[in-house]
Amino acid sequence: MTDAPRTTFHSSLGLIHRPRRNRKADWTRRLVRENVLTTDDLIWPIFVVEGDNQRTPVSSMPGVERLSVDQAVEAARHAAALDIPALALFPYTDTDLRDPNGSEALNPQNLVCRACRAIKSEVPQLGLVTDVALDPYTSHGHDGVMEGETILNDESVAILVEQSLNQARAGADVIAPSDMMDGRVGAIRAALDAEGFLDVQIMAYAAKYASAFYGPFRDAIGTNAALIGDKKTYQMDPANSDEALREVALDLEQGADMVMVKPGLPYLDIIRRVKERFAAPTFAYQVSGEYAMIMAAAQNGWLDGEKAMIESLLAFKRAGANGILTYFAPKVAELLKKSA
Repeated sequence: MTDAPRTTFHSSLGLIHRPRRNRKADWTRRLVRENVLTTDDLIWPIFVVEGDNQRTPVSSMPGVERLSVDQAVEAARHAAALDIPALALFPYTDTDLRDPNGSEALNPQNLVCRACRAIKSEVPQLGLVTDVALDPYTSHGHDGVMEGETILNDESVAILVEQSLNQARAGADVIAPSDMMDGRVGAIRAALDAEGFLDVQIMAYAAKYASAFYGPFRDAIGTNAALIGDKKTYQMDPANSDEALREVALDLEQGADMVMVKPGLPYLDIIRRVKERFAAPTFAYQVSGEYAMIMAAAQNGWLDGEKAMIESLLAFKRAGANGILTYFAPKVAELLKKSA
């Protein structure tokens, strides 16, 4: 028996450049890959709630739970085992502790402070990022204090400064003001330095947009029902891009160590512009609405959830983000460990 003749194909295109050559096999795709996602890129946001041994599902965020402080410590241990560098903490404050001035934010025994102390005691190597804003603590659901329908800037900043000091005393490594009040970064930096917290970092929510993608997060911290009006007088207009650069410039001038763009995927252009203009550590927040959309589509069988998750996070890296706050963090880290 003779071998069948081998068919030879001849190209009539006369191509010198064939980009597909670099895509022909897994090994060459890996060699030429421009961006790589690792566990070092992840910050895991978690929600803390009162009680003991409590894990309460957030209905609009499948797979996400509110955790009591003891369970937050367990989450911290899990994060450390997965090589996730840091957690970001957000409280679900009982309604009877909320008032117009957000007074619970200044309580040294509030949920965030207790969680910081507990986690630092058990998992000291893990970074802790704490949110500075009054919305989890105010009865009206806004990030600052109000006079009538007006959010007062300077009066709010004075409270945010005290909130930042309260968190730093509890062991927070990174203070992350998300309120979008003018001048708060400089005021917080001055106060931290004056009290000796020279090494506590500031991650400024520098370009935070008045977005529809925050809905599930507000469910998670219990502010959806409380919110009076909207946040358009202090969060940014989604139509604006140049304004984001001005906001970032101001925060860096006032002492921000890192800046953040929020939301994430709808604002990849902003991430790219910020990184190219300032070359500063730049982070993205893959917010609750982005997470919920991917999870809902995956649960309905409309897309491959794991692939969509990884692709979405790679998009942040490609745009220039140094790291991503994402509720997918533990799931991604587990996948990355399996494939290592």
